[in-house]
Amino acid sequence: MRPVLHGDVSAAARALLNVPSAEREHLCARMINEAELADTFVGQFGQLHPLFGNGSLMTAARTRPLADEPSFDDMQYCQCFEMVLRCLVHFHVTRKHS
Repeated sequence: MRPVLHGDVSAAARALLNVPSAEREHLCARMINEAELADTFVGQFGQLHPLFGNGSLMTAARTRPLADEPSFDDMQYCQCFEMVLRCLVHFHVTRKHS
């Protein structure tokens, strides 16, 4: 996966806002996996992945409908933003130990 910036986390959190809370963690992990797959594809073939793009989390998120970006006064958005960060930490920890 390409380096993750604030905009990547925001886009992923906005994608999560559009699905029921019970589906959010699964979707979050899926977007991260899609970004990783796309980045590997770009590295191997020198072109964008046909479904998942350039390997950024933002591109993986943007293949889905995104909610308008709320402020951090919105607790659902805060929870989604936090979930993306937790999933990213899990991804990086798991990757280092495999």
